[in-house]
Amino acid sequence: MTSSVTLLTERERVEQQWRDALRKHDVSCRVMPPSNLADASDGQTAVVVDVDGARLDSDELLCALGFLRASGVLPIAHVEQSEFEDIIMDLCDGRIASTESDIDRIAALIARRGDSQRHLRLEYVTLSPRGDDVLAILGNGNASLHPRPIDASDDGSEITGITIDPSATRAVLQLESGGICQLTIASVQSSSSASNGHEDIAIDGERLGARLRKLRLEAGLTQAELARRTGIHRPNIARVEAGRHTPSLETLARIANAIGVSTTHVLVSQES
Repeated sequence: MTSSVTLLTERERVEQQWRDALRKHDVSCRVMPPSNLADASDGQTAVVVDVDGARLDSDELLCALGFLRASGVLPIAHVEQSEFEDIIMDLCDGRIASTESDIDRIAALIARRGDSQRHLRLEYVTLSPRGDDVLAILGNGNASLHPRPIDASDDGSEITGITIDPSATRAVLQLESGGICQLTIASVQSSSSASNGHEDIAIDGERLGARLRKLRLEAGLTQAELARRTGIHRPNIARVEAGRHTPSLETLARIANAIGVSTTHVLVSQES
């Protein structure tokens, strides 16, 4: 199913920026004036609000983004000059576009989020840093830990390689003994149920923020330098580290890569 976006703007430059970025990801776009907010979410994956162009004050912006989120679409704020409160960041889950690189990144995210089958695909499978568990991440960002044996063919020997099938519905794990075992999408999905004994990774925003701050300081980076490396505005990094905003998996990966650690290390490492 093709994703579709409504762009609430009357500025030609902003319209062209978003049309170009969305087209690269096969996302359709319709443009409406900000006064058509009530109809903007019908059948759409996301709605972009041109905050500066619409000249919305704080209350009007909160109302607009809150309405869109309550309507079940992804609210996105295009903000070049206006200042905004922390609650705006939370309403948009960090989807704030101020530059062309922001627009390109969010366009790619819209394409992913508009894919109704993303929860049925394995995005990433690796060994857990905390032990012999296997970490699986789905296309929708859900993550789970899987203790061994993975299946009846798992003889307990060291895992020497992991390959995700082209269908993304199973991962083949090569064993040191020469055998293989498989982690299937069905077993990953069933792990969300407490009855199977697997453990889901729950991301606590406050603990995650503290962990990221600790890793940043250990890497000798300032918030300003991390912002430069990631393209994420420094106030937004500060919000994440303070636990006032929990980043998406995509944003977390960008921060982790800039610090020099893996996303899995951030997700499953424990505070000392």
